[in-house]
Amino acid sequence: MQLASLGRLALKHTRNAFAEELYISSGRDITRPVAVYAIVNERCNYKCRYCEYWRLPNYVEEMTAEQWTDALLSLKEFIGSYHVEFSGGEPFIKKGFLDICRACHENGIKWGVTTNGSAFSEKIVKQVVALKPFNVNMSMDSHLPEIHNYARGIEGSLEKITTGLKLLIEERNASGQNFPIIIKPVVHRLNFRTLPAMAEWMQTTGATAINFQPVDRWTKETWDELWIPPEEIPELTEVAAELLRMKRAGAPILNSETLLSCWDKHFREDKAPEETMPCRVGMRNYFIRTNGDVEVCWHFPPIGNVKTQSAREIWYSELGRERRAETTACTKLCLYTCLSQKTLKDKVRMGLTLLTGNRGKGKPGHKLVATRANAAENGGGKGRSIGLPILTGAGRD
Repeated sequence: MQLASLGRLALKHTRNAFAEELYISSGRDITRPVAVYAIVNERCNYKCRYCEYWRLPNYVEEMTAEQWTDALLSLKEFIGSYHVEFSGGEPFIKKGFLDICRACHENGIKWGVTTNGSAFSEKIVKQVVALKPFNVNMSMDSHLPEIHNYARGIEGSLEKITTGLKLLIEERNASGQNFPIIIKPVVHRLNFRTLPAMAEWMQTTGATAINFQPVDRWTKETWDELWIPPEEIPELTEVAAELLRMKRAGAPILNSETLLSCWDKHFREDKAPEETMPCRVGMRNYFIRTNGDVEVCWHFPPIGNVKTQSAREIWYSELGRERRAETTACTKLCLYTCLSQKTLKDKVRMGLTLLTGNRGKGKPGHKLVATRANAAENGGGKGRSIGLPILTGAGRD
């Protein structure tokens, strides 16, 4: 990640931090989107147990690459250069997805993507790196195949993603680029005890950083087997404390200290603590859905549609202003990484973590030494196995 690019983003966030405070204190609205997300499809080739997309009976209409380009250029006309984070479904199975990325590259829009890595053949990796991504996030639930493959619903998927990760790092390095590659695990009952070991393992792969995301209750499995029950929350708190210690010692963990300390509150379904309020997503987030609907938070209805309105019209519409009022009054604790609260200080720290990243702490294919990762692979950690007994743990069936 280039320091100049990071600096320009910092200026935008600083400007919007002022605009947010002005809105909160006076109601005057000069906010603009600073966090842009684009969900290009709902279709996916994986069967993650906490996701509903792959089992939908019908899919909403997908915008074409040309419609996506028009929408992203309209946003650039409104706010200037920005970073858009693409996701799905699985973005790389969408026809024309690389054309959308190419349009971003050619028009000065920084782009990143969150992917399960299944499409990362040598050919696709070369095409991706040639378009100079701002970041690549790779969804991975564990460094242990029995956990990752089960949670993702595809046998052999861990081997596939680690192979794709290696190809990506090699091509990035060969091209002289330094964009961050971020590992994104979903935190749930099957993997939480192994997360410190995963954070150590990640540093041996050559990836830049790790960003944990607690599971939310969307599917039957999230109720029956993935949600962390009250009796296990003390262990979760210990894990979060260990990750916090690792972060303070220099481990490339992106989550803020405040959010790591909120994991227990999330699984107890508490309201957001006072120090994270008011919620600011309505003053900064711009989610473009597969069909062109724009949301500031998926817990609230859309504020417009990019196929019929410009980005400026959408943001300052009556619906947009209503959502900002509603979201700033919301007390729900959201730890999903794109909804979670981040102060300006948190953003600076995240930027510094990405800038310094995982330099010199591991190479692709580097062999693990005797760390917690080895202990976890051998059933270590408080004498509790993390293997199949937990994977088939008691639910509410």
